[in-house]
Amino acid sequence: MATRVFITIDTEIMWRHHVAGLDVDTIVQRSLEPANVGVGWQLEQLAKHGLKACFFVDPMPALVYGLDPIKRVVGAILEAGQEVQLHLHPNWTGAHAGDGGATYGAFELIDYSFEEQVKLIEGASDMLVAAGAQEPVAFRSGSYSASDDTLGALAQLGFVYDSSHNGSEHPWPSAINLGPCQIAPIEHRGIVEVPVTLIEDRAGHLRHFQICALSAGEMRAALDHAVVRSHSAVTIVSHGFELANRAGTRPNAVHVRRFQALCRMLASRRGVLVTEHFADRPRMALGQDDAPLGPSLLRTRWRQAEQLWSNLVEERAA
Repeated sequence: MATRVFITIDTEIMWRHHVAGLDVDTIVQRSLEPANVGVGWQLEQLAKHGLKACFFVDPMPALVYGLDPIKRVVGAILEAGQEVQLHLHPNWTGAHAGDGGATYGAFELIDYSFEEQVKLIEGASDMLVAAGAQEPVAFRSGSYSASDDTLGALAQLGFVYDSSHNGSEHPWPSAINLGPCQIAPIEHRGIVEVPVTLIEDRAGHLRHFQICALSAGEMRAALDHAVVRSHSAVTIVSHGFELANRAGTRPNAVHVRRFQALCRMLASRRGVLVTEHFADRPRMALGQDDAPLGPSLLRTRWRQAEQLWSNLVEERAA
């Protein structure tokens, strides 16, 4: 069986732009379409290479800024033939427009009781559907903040998949009771957990498969490792805002190149790495003993040099 690939793009109105006191149009633009390398550009790249992706969309900022921005991004994703699933940052429950971030709810979903999590996820799901999405079957918590209670809440609400387990953020705030090296999909607490893929960048240290976290060389090695070892799935993380600098005012050329390189890699390996939508309920082996790619000093040093360039040049030239 081919290795399933989940390209997941967390799509959200960013808290830091809200805190900066920007006007709503600027907040939305710099969150969802920053520097012309946001959601729209990523959709174009995915279409160019014939790849499927899941956009985990957070509807919670609608509590502050209304549903229209969420409707627009959901519509664009669906029109491009990609899927929308549920993302959730609970701190928006206590937020108010124009207060510079002075008011907010608890930031981590795991800080809420089981009953509170059920209500939060149910309410967010209803808002996402009101924005034009299909009933979601997959979930990722903001900041990967999820526990066994979260999975129980999802199961109670009829979800099938969660993708919040991230061993590089374990045991806090990614607090699901699975081992930190768990990267294979597994049934747990009534949900199919699809963990974020990891590599070891140095012995005993885990780093997750995210566009801004791994170099193109590390991504290539991780994909080849998954194919050679017949891994059940690879789960990749990006964000709608991740290919721009932190201010959302110009592209981050390093991250843009990585995204383009990843698309080319997956397109060239489509026979053995098959991109999927959660809504299609793809067949995949559960509970395999898949292990992260081991460390390579050369790969790690190259990424560190590349990241230093990114931090010094891409971020400072705002």
